[in-house]
Amino acid sequence: MLPDTFCKRTRALLGDERWSVMENALSKEPTVSVRCNPWKSAGWQPERWQTDGAVPWCAEGFYLKTRPSFTFDPFLHAGVYYVQEASSMFVSHAVRELVKMWDEERGMLVLDMCAAPGGKSTAMLGALPKDSMLFSNEPLRLRANILAENLSKYGHPNVVVTNNYPNDYERSGLLFDLILCDVPCSGEGMFRKDAGAIEEWSEEHVRQCSQLQREIVNSAWKVLRPGGFLIYSTCTFNREENEDNVRWMVDELEATPWLIDYDRNWGIQGSMTEEYAGPCYRFLPGFTRGEGLFMSVVRKLPLENTERGQKKNIPLPPSKRKGSNLQKGKKAIEWIEGNEGYEVLNKGDMVYGVSRRWLSEVERGMMHLRVLQAGVTLGTQKGKDLLPDVRLALSTVLRHDAFPQMALDYEQAMAYLHREALVFHDTPRGVVLVSYQGFPLGFVKNVGNRANNLYPAEWRVRKRE
Repeated sequence: MLPDTFCKRTRALLGDERWSVMENALSKEPTVSVRCNPWKSAGWQPERWQTDGAVPWCAEGFYLKTRPSFTFDPFLHAGVYYVQEASSMFVSHAVRELVKMWDEERGMLVLDMCAAPGGKSTAMLGALPKDSMLFSNEPLRLRANILAENLSKYGHPNVVVTNNYPNDYERSGLLFDLILCDVPCSGEGMFRKDAGAIEEWSEEHVRQCSQLQREIVNSAWKVLRPGGFLIYSTCTFNREENEDNVRWMVDELEATPWLIDYDRNWGIQGSMTEEYAGPCYRFLPGFTRGEGLFMSVVRKLPLENTERGQKKNIPLPPSKRKGSNLQKGKKAIEWIEGNEGYEVLNKGDMVYGVSRRWLSEVERGMMHLRVLQAGVTLGTQKGKDLLPDVRLALSTVLRHDAFPQMALDYEQAMAYLHREALVFHDTPRGVVLVSYQGFPLGFVKNVGNRANNLYPAEWRVRKRE
């Protein structure tokens, strides 16, 4: 049951007519939606599912009539699609609109400040210019590990996953062209899906969230390049965390509200307060097919006489480049396509392949931030040998002829994902790439009478069908 105070506050904000429509929608079952990975899903058809139409604001998104057991679908673990609430997919449309005014050849340096579990990060990756680099950050370590896993399965080679608080980025010296602040909120938009959000709700919680959100945006603003854009979003309805915070950005940070064009038939609502009449995008159940979402886009004023601003990410001097010239794992770069465009970086025993285009930014991140993974994770150094990493297997730039391959049927694929030992016949000894219906899942080490499963223990599927 919805809290009485929430109902009164929201009814006063939306008006009787809108509230009646939304209240009715909140009493019904939530929708189920997924978004395909554009780099992996070409020609793939979800044959076992009953689809129920496309998500209108996301080219890769579609609804399902029922919720299948995603856990037991190898395609999910291969990163062919991502399960995401439909309203949240609007970030891909917003980014596509913003990059229309960008030089596609230049790429963008992008930060997702509060990214776990990774839905909006992966959605943005599908909309950014080709050679862009995304720093995807999550302050809480357990959630950051989940973020790293989901982005690994998505397989994009230009991603750095970090585990930092927003103010840590202020000290990094990095400047971003686009920042997403999908901030922690009171979660009113998730009431239909999450009973825990109802239990945690209170007016005091709304006030605390609003203050925290301003602190996060303030930190993000300091690392946003002049002329750059900030996308602000919540999954809540109240004005304190939404319009009031955007008004604060305009007044205190001199942010410029930015209009995102969209189809008015989508049912998206605008501002609900007279105090802020600028562009914003409200997704209300009953008006749009999905859960509650608020989004607004603002721009940081460019420096005089330049659109992009005069501040630049300053390259590190050679004496500060702690990883780029090490020989450890140097030959592993041959495991990826287009490897001439990558440089090997080391962090402990981990070996990464990083785009030369963004080498300085990644190195700066490694110096000042808690980096969980960067670029393509090639492998782990074990003495003189380099053991290829599962994230290499899942990468979209893996050179598939770099390893012997074994195709798995469904039962074998699930056994692999449960991290069970497999038995192969007529398969070369050593590291073997295993796949399901053409999509890589990871590696095994074939020792003859059995194959040791190299799937990460923390990723294994624990449930049984």
